[in-house]
Amino acid sequence: MNSPLARALRSAGIDIIDVAARLDVDPKTVQRWMTGRMPYPRHRDALVRITGWQAHDLWPTLPRPTEQPAMSDEVRIVYPHRSAVPTDVWTRLLRRAEHEIDVLAYSALYLAEDASIPALLQDKARSGVRVRIALGDPDGEHIANRGNEERVGTGMSVRIRTALVSLQPLSTTPGIMLRLHDTVLYNSLCRSDDEMLVNSHIYGRPAAHAPVLHLKSSSDSGMVATHTRSFERVWGSAKPSKL
Repeated sequence: MNSPLARALRSAGIDIIDVAARLDVDPKTVQRWMTGRMPYPRHRDALVRITGWQAHDLWPTLPRPTEQPAMSDEVRIVYPHRSAVPTDVWTRLLRRAEHEIDVLAYSALYLAEDASIPALLQDKARSGVRVRIALGDPDGEHIANRGNEERVGTGMSVRIRTALVSLQPLSTTPGIMLRLHDTVLYNSLCRSDDEMLVNSHIYGRPAAHAPVLHLKSSSDSGMVATHTRSFERVWGSAKPSKL
C-alpha cells in the first residue's frame, strides 16, 4: 500500500490497529481507506489531526472550493472612535480621489470646520472629480429624533446649520452637489473612489465616540460596495439644497 494516507501513517509511526482504535472503526475499514476508499468527512478530519498532513495531500482528488476574497481584506484599519482618527487621514483620503467623492452624514461638522477641506473639495471638483455631500435636513423628523437620543435637543440641527455656513464657499463651484436628507442614519460615510471611512452610529452616543473603519474595496460584493449602494439610496431620496 503506497497511497498518501498509507505513507502518512507510516511516517507518523501509526499502524492500522492504532488508527482503528482511535477512530472507533473496524481495522478493515482503515485498510480500505489505505487502498483508496474515501473516508467520511469526520474521519478525514481526524486523520488530518493524527497525521499532521493536509487533507488535499492525503486525498488529492478532493474537490477544492473556489476561493473567495476574504471580506477582512477590505479592512485597512479600525479606529475605536472617530476622535482617534488623525486629522490628516481625512484629507489624504480626499486627495487620492480621481473620480468621485461622496460624504454622507448628519452634520459632518468635523469636516466642514477643517479650513483645508472646502478648498480641497473645490480643487477636486475643478479637476473633474464629482463631489456629492448629503447632510441631514436640520428641520427633519429623524434629525430631531437623533438630537433627542443624544440628549442635545436642537443641538443636532444647530450643528447642521453651522456646517452649511462653513461649506458656503463651495456654492459657486461646478461639480459640487449638496442635498439634505431625513433618514435614520446607521453610518456616516466618506468615500474617495474605492476607499471609504465608515463611522458607525451608536444609539445615544455621538458619532465622534463611535468606531471608524477604513475600507478599501476588493470586490463588487464587498463592504465598500454595500455602503455605496446605501449612499445612493439616501442620495436619491434627498432634496437639493443651495449652499
